[in-house]
Amino acid sequence: MEDDDNGDVAVEELSVHDDDPLRRFMPQAFGKQTDKSNIAAQIDRSRRAPPAQPLPGPKDASFDDSDDSDESDDDDEFPVSHELVLKTHDRTVTTATLDQSGSRLVTGSTDCTIKLHDFASMTPTTIRAFKSVDPSASKATSETHPVHHAMFSPLSASQLLVISATSQAKILSRDGDILTEFVKGDMYLRDMHNTKGHISEITTGTWSPTDRNMCVTAGTDSTLRIWDVNFKRSQKEVIVYKSRMAGSGGRTRMTAVAWGSPSQGGNNILVGAALDGSLTMWSGNGPYARPVGEIRDAHNKASWTSGVDISADGRLVVSRGGDDTIKLWDTRKFKSAVTTVAHPSTSSQFPTSNICFSPTSANVLTGSQSGHLHILNPATLRPELVTPVTPGSPLVKVLWHERLNQIITGSANAEVHVLYSPEKSTRGAALVMSKAPKRRHIDDDPNLTTDLSQGLSGDSIVNPNGLLAGSNEASTSYAARHPTVGLTASGRSRDPRRPHIPAQTPFAKSQPDEKHIKEHIPLSSMRDEDPREALLKYAEVAEKDRMFTNAWKDTQPKTIYADLSEEEEEGPDQKKVKR
Repeated sequence: MEDDDNGDVAVEELSVHDDDPLRRFMPQAFGKQTDKSNIAAQIDRSRRAPPAQPLPGPKDASFDDSDDSDESDDDDEFPVSHELVLKTHDRTVTTATLDQSGSRLVTGSTDCTIKLHDFASMTPTTIRAFKSVDPSASKATSETHPVHHAMFSPLSASQLLVISATSQAKILSRDGDILTEFVKGDMYLRDMHNTKGHISEITTGTWSPTDRNMCVTAGTDSTLRIWDVNFKRSQKEVIVYKSRMAGSGGRTRMTAVAWGSPSQGGNNILVGAALDGSLTMWSGNGPYARPVGEIRDAHNKASWTSGVDISADGRLVVSRGGDDTIKLWDTRKFKSAVTTVAHPSTSSQFPTSNICFSPTSANVLTGSQSGHLHILNPATLRPELVTPVTPGSPLVKVLWHERLNQIITGSANAEVHVLYSPEKSTRGAALVMSKAPKRRHIDDDPNLTTDLSQGLSGDSIVNPNGLLAGSNEASTSYAARHPTVGLTASGRSRDPRRPHIPAQTPFAKSQPDEKHIKEHIPLSSMRDEDPREALLKYAEVAEKDRMFTNAWKDTQPKTIYADLSEEEEEGPDQKKVKR
């Protein structure tokens, strides 16, 4: 240390070797420090592992395996290099949908709930749903039903069509609030044209591509019903399909429906599939009395056609039947299949297994029983890419979003996978993985914090899970602190084995004071009084001072009773016996 002429003090720099143990206790820098996360390494951790053994996809007899392209080229072409996994359900994920902007994801499951996810609020460490809704819950009943289908309107992001295993479809807002519940039809009417709604379970539905207020639902009552969301009392149009299958009585179950969009110059068409193996096409603008085209033997009879979709130009229709086949149809010659390939069906176990076109109709997407995603060529239905998503667990739902350029899948193991590419995808899962992980705070751990509702009780000090200070009374139980756990919106128990016990009133808990009742409750003494004696005590007063019949007291006839003899007093007259 040396003093210069100006009075400044020069301090010698402390040199500490890197291997010195003192280095651990020294600060790295001074001032405000910022934690910078390695986004590139974070995104790289979401990269999907390459498959151990490639699985061949559906092939036709005329195809040769020697023409298969390289898998590395396919991975670069399709957004499947990385993935984001959402584990928010407890059972099979049956449906998934994204709004037009791609900011909100809604998934449905056989656990009778739909989960609402917001990509903007998620981080790599907080991947969860911000709301869970039971669309079939009501105050009238405590029953819950699996969710078959959920779909955002392509023209309005504020409307969500939700179909559960009931006869009533619902329109929900983007926040999960019920906006409209369509009416249920009269099940005792034989003619379905006279019913105002479905009389049995609805299987699926979709929105109109041209009218934001119109949607169509398919039911097991052999009808397709077109609804206006502003009129829930009755459907706008009803399409009754008459089956020709022997022993069906003219009825069958509608299993799938698709409404084609004329956005690329195609026709506005409506296509429905039935359990009798038929495929029927109507004009999307009506009339619906007679179909435009019909194929009675599109698939095997009594096989569940789980998926139908229409290409963007309206020229091709692809169907996935329960007879282990995928078929391609031409709407201009709607008589026979253009291409047919073998593909194992999962509709017997998962009726909502779908098939869909890509946003540009350049590919066809579907899942498989082995948990692989199949991306097919739309002309030949030959697999261009077969990649494992949930190996060993069937892939039920597939969806390719146009704006995000990401593929969403739902599996039987209750997982939702969002496949994306950092180079080709925008927002969505790519936005979530590009965020810095949320720093954990000590208050996020419930074991180290105290709830104010149970931590403060007057002037006494309450130890969590302990006893009150200065007393032997235990703290409030979990059931007392959470009175609505295990109850529906109507207050009934979700457990069907537990009977519904109504809440007791103060009078039912204890017997009130009889003196207090006689003094404060009017006419309370009439409970112990004979009603006949109570009326007869006013007979003399009514005879002298008539209140209502005083105007007729002079002209009122006198009552004359018949004089009975002693023989007649013994009993009533006996009818003469006819001989």
